[in-house]
Amino acid sequence: MRSLSRGITPLLLLLPGTAWLIVFFVVPMAFMLLISLQQGTFDTGYQLTWNFGIYPEVIGQYWELYWRSAIFALAATGLTLAIGYPVAYTIAFRGGRLKNALLLIVVLPFFVSFVIRTLNWRMILSDNGIVFGFLKDLGIVAPDFHFLATPASVIFGLTYNFLPFMILPLYVAIEKIDRRLIEAATDLYASRLQAFWRVTFVLSLPGVVAGSLLTFIPAVGDFITAEVIGAGNPQVFMIGNIIQRKFLDSLDYPAAAALGFVLVAVVMVLVTVYTRLVGSDQLAG
Repeated sequence: MRSLSRGITPLLLLLPGTAWLIVFFVVPMAFMLLISLQQGTFDTGYQLTWNFGIYPEVIGQYWELYWRSAIFALAATGLTLAIGYPVAYTIAFRGGRLKNALLLIVVLPFFVSFVIRTLNWRMILSDNGIVFGFLKDLGIVAPDFHFLATPASVIFGLTYNFLPFMILPLYVAIEKIDRRLIEAATDLYASRLQAFWRVTFVLSLPGVVAGSLLTFIPAVGDFITAEVIGAGNPQVFMIGNIIQRKFLDSLDYPAAAALGFVLVAVVMVLVTVYTRLVGSDQLAG
C-alpha cells in the first residue's frame, strides 16, 4: 500500500500543472489549428474546409519575417546575456546587504506597463529626443542621424524589455555556487579568469540556459516593440506584427491562426533542439 501511494503521489503533484497546460495551451492550440483550416470572409463567415494549403501559402509569403524575428530575438538574447551576466554576478558575489535592493531595481521596470516603457524609450531615442538631440547639439552625431525605425532600435527595445528575464535566472544560478570551489581552483594555480570560465561559468550554465529561453521565446513573438520603436516601419516588422494585423485589421482569421501556429511550432522545435544540445540537466541545475 505504501509503495502504491509513493507511485500515485508524483502523478497527483503533476496533475494541476498538466491540467493548466491542457486547458490554456493544448486546447487553444487545437482551436487555432481548426481556425487556420477554415475558408471564407469575416462578412460571410468561415467554414471548416481543412484547407492545409494555407500553411505553404503563409510560409512562402512571410518567411522573411520569421527569419527576421528569429535574428532579432537571438541578437536580443545575446545582448541580454552579455549585459545581464556581469549584473547578476555582481549582485550575487558583491551585493552583500544590498542584494535585495539591487534585485528590486532589476524588477522595478515591471511595475510599469510594457507599452508605457516602450513608448518612453521611443520618446527618449527619437531624432531630437533627450539622447540624440543632445548629441546632435554637441556635434557628436550628424544632424541627419536616425535611430528609430531601424533594426538596431528594435533589438535595443527587445533587449531592454526582456533583460530582467535573463538577470534573475542567472542570479539564482550564480548565488548557489559554492565559493569554496572557486577557492580550490585558485589554490590549484588557476588564474582568476581560468577559475571563472572553468568553475563559475560552467556551474552557472543552468541560469544561462533558462535565461536564454525566457528571453528568446517572448522576444521572437513580440510585436509591441517593433510597432512602437520601429515607428510603424514595415522594414523592421516582426512576425508578431503581421499576426496582429491579420487578426485585428484584416480580420483574416485563418491566415493569422496559421501564422501563429507556425510560429509556435517553430519555437517549440528550436527550444527542443537547444535543450537537447545543451542537455536538459542544465535546466535543473
